[in-house]
Amino acid sequence: MIAFVSGQVAALAPDAAVIEVGGVGLAVQCAPGTLAGLRIGSPARLATSLVVREDSLTLYGFADDDERQVFELLQTVSGVGPRLAQTMLAVHAPDALRAAVAAGDEKALTAVPGIGKKGAQRLLLELKDRLGAPVGTGAVPPAAAAGPAPWNEQLHAALLGLGYAAREADEAVAAVTPQAEAADRPDVGALLRSALQSLNRTR
Repeated sequence: MIAFVSGQVAALAPDAAVIEVGGVGLAVQCAPGTLAGLRIGSPARLATSLVVREDSLTLYGFADDDERQVFELLQTVSGVGPRLAQTMLAVHAPDALRAAVAAGDEKALTAVPGIGKKGAQRLLLELKDRLGAPVGTGAVPPAAAAGPAPWNEQLHAALLGLGYAAREADEAVAAVTPQAEAADRPDVGALLRSALQSLNRTR
């Protein structure tokens, strides 16, 4: 298993980063909040999980070990694959998921694209007593403090990477603009969660 990758960021896409390790570029699938903390040409260290399929090897990357462990645990639930598990972590930080499961909060889980009422009930049933209590590690995707792309461009690209149409992404960015403008240093991870919640309400 590849536990982590460490190296220079060679390229960024809406749903992945290429990390140069020993002269080899490794494509790592990442949630938008994690990508927001990366910069091309800067060093990065990502906790990783390798998902093996008959026709593919896919490396998923995370801001820290806690995110990776929750990602792997989520996939033990029937019907949850790596893409859905990563989307769940894009919407909720690990501690937020722990809190939602501990409280039996179906609404929080159905805020994740791809999870309906029955899926939320299954998650609550199968994860009960397994995720544990919130640990207070502050495992939140890093803020996009001073990068070349403004917060709205990063957020728009993140929503497209999660499969939303350009029109939906535009509407979600507009919905969270007041929140972003009220902050000195907009946190793309937090804005993404708010944007996804606004999209969920309009569906």
